[in-house]
Amino acid sequence: MCTVVTLAKNGFYFGRNMDIDRDFGQKVVVTPREYALATKRAGVILRHYAMIGAARVEDGYPLYAEACNETGLCMAALNFPGNAVYAESDESGKTALAPYELIPYILAKCADIGEAKRELEKTEIISLPFNDRLPLAPLHWIVADKEGCVTVERTVKGIKVFDNPYGVLTNNPPFDFHRENVKNYLGLSAENPATRECGETKISPFSQGAGAVGLPGDFSSSSRFVKAFFCKSNSVCGEKRGACEAQAFHILSTVAMPKGSVITTDGKCDFTAYSCVIDAGPAIYAFRTYDSADVKRVHMTEEYAKGDVLSVFDMV
Repeated sequence: MCTVVTLAKNGFYFGRNMDIDRDFGQKVVVTPREYALATKRAGVILRHYAMIGAARVEDGYPLYAEACNETGLCMAALNFPGNAVYAESDESGKTALAPYELIPYILAKCADIGEAKRELEKTEIISLPFNDRLPLAPLHWIVADKEGCVTVERTVKGIKVFDNPYGVLTNNPPFDFHRENVKNYLGLSAENPATRECGETKISPFSQGAGAVGLPGDFSSSSRFVKAFFCKSNSVCGEKRGACEAQAFHILSTVAMPKGSVITTDGKCDFTAYSCVIDAGPAIYAFRTYDSADVKRVHMTEEYAKGDVLSVFDMV
C-alpha cells in the first residue's frame, strides 16, 4: 500500500507515502558516484550518477524504496501483489535485473525520462531474491522527471512500460485499470455547482466543496489514485520552492493512513510510516515520519555525491 504523486510546478517534486505495517529498516541513503553497484546478472557499475532516497542497507547494498539521482530523475517501487510475475530466466537477451536492482540501475545509468524509457525497453526483470532472508517483493514502479512519467509492470504478459500522464501511482489493480477508472470521475470539480432551477424550486449547494461530491475517501488503491490525481490536478502552488514542497506534502496527507484505519488480513495495521517529497532540482530529500509532523531534510551536496562510501542518515 503506497501512493506516489509528482508535481511539476516551480521545479519538479516527487512525493511518496510509504504505507506499511512495520518499519523495514529504512534510512535516508546517498549512493555516491563511485560506489560499486553490483548486479547478479548485469555486471558491476563502477561509476554512475549519484542518488539519494530511502533504503534499507543490507550487506552494503542500498535497497531503495524511492530515490532521485543528481540529474533529477526519480523512481519508486510500490507493492503489487497478485499481479507481479517475474521471468524465471534471462534467456530473452535483454539486461536481466532482479526487482531490487531496478531503481539503482536505472538511476545510475539514466539522466532523464527518455533515457530511462530506452533502457527499460532493453530490460527484463527476473525472479532473483536478494538473499535467503529477504524474499522477492511483488512490485511495480513509477519513473519520472520534469519532462514525463512512466509506469513499469512485469506481469504474466511480460514487461510493460506505460506512459503515465497522471503522474500518480498506487497499487493493485494494474495501471491500465487506473488509467480507465479515472474516467468515472470526470464530473468532479473543485468549484461549487451552480444553483439550479427544478421547476419552481431553486436548489443551491449547502456548503463549499460540493463540486467534489463522489470523490472517493476510502484507502483502497483505486480510490487513493483518483483522490491524489484530483488534488494534484487542482493544486495551487505559491511561487517559492518551499511552497511547492509543502503543497506536495498536503496532497500526500489527503491519502495518508492513520493507524487503525486499515487492518490487514493477518490483523496488523497498515499506516503511513513516512511521507517524503524529493525536490529533484537540488536533490533534497524531505520527509516526515508517522510520529512527528516535523519535516526533516537531507541535501545531496557535492560532498556526499562524490566518493565511494554510502552516506546513511536515520529517519528518527
